[in-house]
Amino acid sequence: MSKAEILNQFDPDGPGIHGNLFGFPYTPETSNVIIIPVPWEVTVSYHSGTASGPAAILNASSQIDAYVKDIEKAWTLGVTMLPVPEDILQESNRVRELALQQIRIMESGGALVPDDPLLIKINEACENLNIYIKSSTQKYLKEGKLVGILGGDHSTPLGYLRALGEVHDRFGILQIDAHADLRKAYEGFSYSHASIMYNALKLPAVNRLIQVGIRDFCGEEMQVVERSKGRAEIFFDDDLKARKYRGQSWDDICNEIVNRLPPLVYVSFDIDGLDPKLCPNAGTPVPGGLEFQEATYLVKKVVQSGRKIIGFDLCEVSPGHSDWDANVGARILYHLCNWMGVSQKKLNVVS
Repeated sequence: MSKAEILNQFDPDGPGIHGNLFGFPYTPETSNVIIIPVPWEVTVSYHSGTASGPAAILNASSQIDAYVKDIEKAWTLGVTMLPVPEDILQESNRVRELALQQIRIMESGGALVPDDPLLIKINEACENLNIYIKSSTQKYLKEGKLVGILGGDHSTPLGYLRALGEVHDRFGILQIDAHADLRKAYEGFSYSHASIMYNALKLPAVNRLIQVGIRDFCGEEMQVVERSKGRAEIFFDDDLKARKYRGQSWDDICNEIVNRLPPLVYVSFDIDGLDPKLCPNAGTPVPGGLEFQEATYLVKKVVQSGRKIIGFDLCEVSPGHSDWDANVGARILYHLCNWMGVSQKKLNVVS
């Protein structure tokens, strides 16, 4: 069935199609946006569960209403999610058991041994994931598709960032997160979820990293920011709150954040950037954070500024024992897809 036939036959106000992202009737061939699920959580350092995030978000997404008051016929964008790869989940579970051995050594005061065969094996498995993600995203980018990564832990988008770095000479990253993720090989893991932005800054194409909502960080990470000489900049959560307490509007603050970004923007959204009441099962929850509408308003402002969203990831959604985290995550995912679509002129805003 062609996309034109889908648009004629599907009722966006009716019940969605069970098992499809947002209940939409699209396939990869008829979609503008491809969501690649990555059920991977090898290096998580506190609570686990984020490998179950993609499947949980898929299940929760079907009860989202498709109408978006700011965007004309948002449902016509065409969004589909690839099947959750069972082999990746099994490999994550296998290597996670190895990583736990390393984590226990570190947490008991043991010394880091860089050439330890166990650590080498873990890092090789994580690099293999990076290669898989790069290859998978390159395939769809070459087909002219827009791509989003749905983790899994926050290490999962590195391969995608590498792929984008071969397509674009320069782009910036807007990171919404509780953590700076600028540690070098945290706990010995070269591709730790706590090292994603340290690794991203190794890519020459990433010329700006703007971090928003950060409220848990270490001295090593602050040194990385200082040495970046403006390439990386943090909007700390307590500073944002203080500015609002003094009467500054969120709109003004968002304008300042957006003005730091280059024309091409990749959005990296760790769910724990939100207030923990919205994601109580997040692996490393931290008090504070953005409200749902504050986060989505910021993404919207990026697009309204004329900047183009070239890709995104949504990571660290851990379903826990309820569907609340997945419910919130599914709605963040819908916003990211739609505003990327607007920025790429695949959708129109309401005039």
